[in-house]
Amino acid sequence: MPDSGPWRFFVDTYDTERLKTLATWSSFRDDDLRFRCAERARTPLEHMVHQCVSEDTWMRTMLGIELALPTLPADESRLGFMRHYATASAQRQARLAGMSAEWWQGNTNFFDVERSRAWVFLRRIAHSAHHRGQLTVLLRLLGRPVYSTYGPTADTGGLFANHAPTVYRYHDVDELLTAEADGGAWPALPGPGEKPVTERP
Repeated sequence: MPDSGPWRFFVDTYDTERLKTLATWSSFRDDDLRFRCAERARTPLEHMVHQCVSEDTWMRTMLGIELALPTLPADESRLGFMRHYATASAQRQARLAGMSAEWWQGNTNFFDVERSRAWVFLRRIAHSAHHRGQLTVLLRLLGRPVYSTYGPTADTGGLFANHAPTVYRYHDVDELLTAEADGGAWPALPGPGEKPVTERP
């Protein structure tokens, strides 16, 4: 494996980001997938489709990482999407891990402009995080629990400043897929606590 030096953290970050995406998807129920909160809003299912299609497009056309897998799963169920994205993202991570520092610093086309591959990859991570944020809003509207993605939530104890814990639903992708195939694991959540879940009450 080439030594990608200071760029190795991107590979490690992608590993955690793929788990965060899958864990967010896992918090929906099968009958939530076609929930549309507003006329112009995506459903959870459409978010899953978009994640798979857009990540495939960016990786292929901007970073040159093409897989033999189809873009979308044959089984477009919740578990089908999770299994497919887990496989595709693991293959992309393995390819990224083999890239040299020169590859990360080299330029590529980002739509109609030229940017470094590191810049494009950072934007890809931000793109995925943006859509996870939209999905957590849908979880709130559906009344589903919201586990941690980057830190505490109102369900895991409230604000970090009030020493709320971070509670992940799963700690790795293998654990997630095994548990979800058997109905899912739901670690206990402490709730928001006694203090307001806002910095400006």
